[in-house]
Amino acid sequence: MKHRTSAIPRARWRSHVLLVVAACLLGGCMSTTPYRPAATPDDQGYQEQRIEENRYRVSFTGNSVTTREAVENFMLLRIAELTLKQGYDYFVLDNQDTEAQTYYLQSMTDYGGAWDPFYGCLWPRSGLAVSTTQPVTNYRAQGYVVMFKGQKPPLELKAFDARDVQASLAPLVTGEPGSMPTP
Repeated sequence: MKHRTSAIPRARWRSHVLLVVAACLLGGCMSTTPYRPAATPDDQGYQEQRIEENRYRVSFTGNSVTTREAVENFMLLRIAELTLKQGYDYFVLDNQDTEAQTYYLQSMTDYGGAWDPFYGCLWPRSGLAVSTTQPVTNYRAQGYVVMFKGQKPPLELKAFDARDVQASLAPLVTGEPGSMPTP
């Protein structure tokens, strides 16, 4: 005679694991996306693509606890670093956009019911179950930039001095004393 194990303890274990993961995501176990290159196109961090000799597309993708402001600051910092690395002095933002991607985390709490796996989902068979949904938003900033040598034109509102931008935004990444905390 074969011994059959019940699916109920396993299902409860899975629901508890899902609740812990959701609580960690929403409760602060995560930290903001570090300022670093993205390992893959879908990864968090910065990416750049050369379009012409002095024109690039630069983006920064953050996680759910990285604010929109931080994502935009990190993108500008990367543009400033890239401008200086390529031997230029200032850059002009030709086009800039920040996208918000929102998804929803759903969790169920079982108050005394038995759980059965049903097509990959957990459904209450009896008892009371409460479902909660929490929105989670990730931001991605992208800018097209043209780099130039010499002094920034004083009346060009979309022009940024790369050294000034780097001096202003680098403390947000390094956390130097006296700097503003990373948002």
